[in-house]
Amino acid sequence: MGEKFPDVRRIAVLRGGGLGDLLFAMPAIDALRAAYPDAEILLLGTPLHAELFADRPSPVDQVITLPAARGVHEPPGHPFDEAEQLAFVARAGPVDLAVQVHGGGRWSNPFLHRLDPKWTVGSRTPDAAELDRWVPFRYYQNEVMRALEIVGLAGAPAVTLIPTVSLTPADLDRAAVELEGLPDRLVVVHPAATDPRRCWPPERFAEVIAKVADGGAGVVIIGTPGERDLVERATSLSRQRVSAAERIRPMTHLGLSALCGVLARAEVFVGNDSGPRHLARAVDTPAVGVFWMGNVINAGPLGRARDRVLISWTSTCPVCGADCTREDLPRCAHDVSFVATVSTEDVLAEIEDLL
Repeated sequence: MGEKFPDVRRIAVLRGGGLGDLLFAMPAIDALRAAYPDAEILLLGTPLHAELFADRPSPVDQVITLPAARGVHEPPGHPFDEAEQLAFVARAGPVDLAVQVHGGGRWSNPFLHRLDPKWTVGSRTPDAAELDRWVPFRYYQNEVMRALEIVGLAGAPAVTLIPTVSLTPADLDRAAVELEGLPDRLVVVHPAATDPRRCWPPERFAEVIAKVADGGAGVVIIGTPGERDLVERATSLSRQRVSAAERIRPMTHLGLSALCGVLARAEVFVGNDSGPRHLARAVDTPAVGVFWMGNVINAGPLGRARDRVLISWTSTCPVCGADCTREDLPRCAHDVSFVATVSTEDVLAEIEDLL
């Protein structure tokens, strides 16, 4: 644990990526808020992060959206623009303390240095720019604990271990509209993930959905607009297996407020290692998650009472046999499921136990 820095009035936390990436950093931000109660905390994040915290109590005072920046924020079709980055620096700076919880630092450490902070903390690989206080980056480390270790360098001990998101009345009101007509007992399913290798086959999800719906529960199958094809496939396959197809409802149009409300209304969430799984737990909904073994280390929950983890022990690509556990080797080109070895029966058993 490091000593607190003196006279810190403005803290910038760099955490790009998806929804899950942000949630991993939330206990670290809670720690910074407790250690520096009078400081303004800026999250250097994405438009998705800004949407989540809009009109919602949180330890973040302001979200400043990142410009397109190599290795930090790379939105599709958005070219890198130095003028845009300079405008971001002018808007975000100056800061007293810059906290890098965005990977090994090859790109993110120099990006933070552009804010000219008084002090910096973060993680770094051997080829990354140095920070005032840093920990070595190793890929296989729990992301929540990694971020907590980093803010500990700034004298901010952990005050929470589990990411949480505050619910608002607007969340629940929007969810009530979306869920009208479904049974009160509700299960939410997310069959997608940003990495196809983390996706349990849609046929397995359909078996689970049909079993749950036949038991009298309503099932909402969620996804982003870009995941619509997968959601529709899981919906179609599951409706073919049940007599009461109206209990199964796909939703790929939800904003984050409505999504928070829908997840909070559910008795159980079922899905892959994905942002919605982590958001479900952040609003205190029990979750059954299908994980590849390596992702359990990085993204797996710490408890098991309300977090059920089904693990695939696949260590080589099912197509080419390449070792998929070695972080020093290039990724093979095959986007097949690495979690198909998890059985439907095991997932159903965990759902039934939680219900």
